[in-house]
Amino acid sequence: MSAQEWVSTSVPYLKPREPGQPDAWGAETAARGRRGSQRVVHAGEVPAPPEVAELLGVAEGEAVVVRRRVMYLDGEPCELTDTYYPVAIARGTRLAGTAKIPGGAVSLLAELGCAGARAREDVTARMPDAEARDVLRLGPDEPVLLLRRVTLDRADRPVQADVMTMPAHRQRLRYEIEIG
Repeated sequence: MSAQEWVSTSVPYLKPREPGQPDAWGAETAARGRRGSQRVVHAGEVPAPPEVAELLGVAEGEAVVVRRRVMYLDGEPCELTDTYYPVAIARGTRLAGTAKIPGGAVSLLAELGCAGARAREDVTARMPDAEARDVLRLGPDEPVLLLRRVTLDRADRPVQADVMTMPAHRQRLRYEIEIG
């Protein structure tokens, strides 16, 4: 693994943090001696794009709340993350704003009574669009990984959908499965 490659697991990003703990990205990078940060570039209500409508189980074009972020590792952009929520959960909460959420959005969802119980992820690869290529500082022939995740509560209702875009050559996704 090169110094530029990042190995990521999803589980820490699905569990609420204890009060006073940093968000999962900040904690994970600090534990590895690195610096992780993020910038919210947009937050608010938008019409659900087709893939998000499918993940959240809403009609295409129905209002959803999105938080669009650029994630940074040691000051370099490493991921684009768009996180969507049903308006019934997120409207009027910190999920609909650009301010940092103490403990992260997953912790706030738990406070709102919408804790995730399970998640489903799909990973594909493709060439990035011009915006992703520019923000992630990619060359013309460098593909990206696209990770789509839906988090469901105990009643199997979608509470969050994530669409993440990562440079393929700098990211390794690791899935650890406990067989019981």
